[in-house]
Amino acid sequence: MSAEPEPEPEPEPEPESEIRALIRPHTGVVRDIRRTVRGFSTDLTARVDAVKGRFFVKAVRNRPGGRADSFAREALINPSVRQFSPRLRWEVQDARWIVLGFEWVEARSASLLPGSVDLPGVVELVDSIGGIDVPRQARDWAETRWDRFATSAGEAAWFQGDALLHTDVNPSNLLVGERRLWLVDWSWPTRGAGFIDPAILALQLIASGHSPAEAESWAAQCKAWGRADRKAIDAFVAATARMYRFRAAKSPDASWLAAMVVACRAWCERRGVRLAE
Repeated sequence: MSAEPEPEPEPEPEPESEIRALIRPHTGVVRDIRRTVRGFSTDLTARVDAVKGRFFVKAVRNRPGGRADSFAREALINPSVRQFSPRLRWEVQDARWIVLGFEWVEARSASLLPGSVDLPGVVELVDSIGGIDVPRQARDWAETRWDRFATSAGEAAWFQGDALLHTDVNPSNLLVGERRLWLVDWSWPTRGAGFIDPAILALQLIASGHSPAEAESWAAQCKAWGRADRKAIDAFVAATARMYRFRAAKSPDASWLAAMVVACRAWCERRGVRLAE
């Protein structure tokens, strides 16, 4: 006699249906929730139209782990980066959801393509962030993510410093409005070497079609890049290449990771950085 088949698990409700009542004290009656294209590590990113206005909303399921921690970190850092990022209007959570509600800004994603009119403003924005004092709440957020991809503790030491880092400078997080730019998604800011954000931007520029030399010429307009030791940048480029190679091997179908591996390889060749195969 054959065993009865296991029942199919009930699908989880859509976030939109679950968060309406949760956010209502902050938004008033919700008229519309429209998902946005941004948000690779959240369960929902959306434009919310409600009685009290329009908001950009991020939501994750309230479970232990990195995403919940990143929401807490983003809420803590927001008051210190409001000159660069939309203001956090409210935050709320229950047993199932954590939700952040930001002011809505009319903007488009920046273009990092060669010849883009956005490039000067993007570089100025990254440079400006590198010039602010690390806020008190970020003093203990030492940068460590690249350490495991360094070849020694000495190499990893190059990544330490006293600059506030965004660490995810990419076109999706760079928004261009009519009169200004924003860097959004401060989900994992850290304290580290000031050249790291300009270096991340340079890699994104290479991935967008710039030659490594062109990308570095843009990064060189950031003060922190000019102050950095060449050996420190070389160590970071190598560690970043190893990181993307590791991630691409784990997710072979992710075309964007494959593109980052190619960009890293070109940058390593430009700088004469050798990677063990």
